[in-house]
Amino acid sequence: MRAGQLVVATPSLVDPNFERTVVLLLQADSDDGALGLVLNRPTGTGVGEVLPDWSVLTAEPGVVFTGGPVQPNAAICLGHGRPGGPAVAAFSVLEGVPGTSIGTIDLDSPPAELSPAVSEVRLFAGYAGWSAGQLEAEVEEGAWWVLDALPADAFTTEPEGLWQAVLKRQGAPIAFAASYPADPTLN
Repeated sequence: MRAGQLVVATPSLVDPNFERTVVLLLQADSDDGALGLVLNRPTGTGVGEVLPDWSVLTAEPGVVFTGGPVQPNAAICLGHGRPGGPAVAAFSVLEGVPGTSIGTIDLDSPPAELSPAVSEVRLFAGYAGWSAGQLEAEVEEGAWWVLDALPADAFTTEPEGLWQAVLKRQGAPIAFAASYPADPTLN
């Protein structure tokens, strides 16, 4: 596993914090653990309600996302760099997502200063975190698939359908899970 990859919940993962989630890994280190953001849990809170200055750069839907169950009052901002845009210190590009510059943004920076370098942002409340070896053990147990991210995953305009979309683009047998019913007993 490496930063920039996705960990996608398998149908066997029924923890309500992670059921049918797609998590973008921001850090993955066997000694320090892993940290990521759930990409498909939008809230009903508009970014303009909590950080009005950032709403001009916010990707649609313009809401705060639940990034995970750890520190739900902490805010993490992802940015999508403009092709050929200038490098700015407040934008730390995440290695590992091919064909794009996605990274974290320092929310203390003025959004107007970032707009030449960043085309859109997404704000997350909280994050997903695993201690050293924990995520690897969960992958081994079959709770997660480790998959490559596409540039559009972090900024999809249809986050509720991201789990199915990521699975559908995989080959068999993973692609078959995209049609797995939410409640298999009703099948």
